[in-house]
Amino acid sequence: MTSKSVSKRSKDKGAKDKGAKKDKKQKSTDSAPEYRGELVILTGLSGSGKLSALKAFEDLGYYSVDNLPLELVSRFADLVRQSAEIERAALVVDVREGMRLDEFPTILKSVRKVLPTRVVFLEASEEALIQRFSETRRPHPMGRSDSVVKSIRAERKRLDPIRNVADIVLDTTKFNVHDLRARINSQFEREESDQNLMISSNSFGFKNGVPTEADLVFDVRFLPNPHFVPEFRKLTGKDPKVGKYVRQFPQTKEFLDRTTDMLKFLLPHYIKEGKSYLTVAFGCTGGQHRSVFIAEEMKKRLAEEGYRVKTSHRDMPK
Repeated sequence: MTSKSVSKRSKDKGAKDKGAKKDKKQKSTDSAPEYRGELVILTGLSGSGKLSALKAFEDLGYYSVDNLPLELVSRFADLVRQSAEIERAALVVDVREGMRLDEFPTILKSVRKVLPTRVVFLEASEEALIQRFSETRRPHPMGRSDSVVKSIRAERKRLDPIRNVADIVLDTTKFNVHDLRARINSQFEREESDQNLMISSNSFGFKNGVPTEADLVFDVRFLPNPHFVPEFRKLTGKDPKVGKYVRQFPQTKEFLDRTTDMLKFLLPHYIKEGKSYLTVAFGCTGGQHRSVFIAEEMKKRLAEEGYRVKTSHRDMPK
């Protein structure tokens, strides 16, 4: 046998081995499952609107489950991750779980290793919850032995550790069903545009407290107050006369310019981190004049930059 034929055989064998390895690698890649998905865990106080929120998620295309036992959440997340049909899922976990709720933070950590997961916590004021239980005439899930007030307070305390790990906390005190649905849609509805951050430019009055849903809060009480001008007292910041009055002061323009520049810097970073909803709140004393004007002006400025912006005026007289 000549050295040439040995060399040729060696080359052929090497090519065969290389081809076999390539085929094996290709087959391995082809057979690997494609993991994807997203999970929303909906929780919060009884009477705060969890079932209405779950229906909103279902309408957005989420595979929705109410009251899934905690011990099954990890398995459910794994099924969603491997499913070719379920891309997004939402489930309710609440006080009906009883003492097992203590395990929630630990279970959440393990679930997040399997699937991108967000926790949405719904709450409302004690007065609003009492009224809702009174209207529906349903017993509180914490039991019939105590009054509704005691049950609400006990549940709030019981769920506090879960609230602390929530990604989004929604106060539904002033929400009706349609408001809640709109908020869920604005935060979780997928947009065709890559820039899917929804910005809410809100006004409020400090005398009624800072809104719990606010991500960024600005105090505009340093601006001259139109309330002390008799002809403006019954008007709001949406009125052109009030707007002209507030706008005339140099500190108003400087505040708007500086705040706009700061938001233009922050917003791309929020988008990069995957934030889908941002609430920027401007507060004055009563929430009628200065804060309303500033919130509306900020909406115009951010809209000019190409962002999706809406306004909400919590304390403005209707």
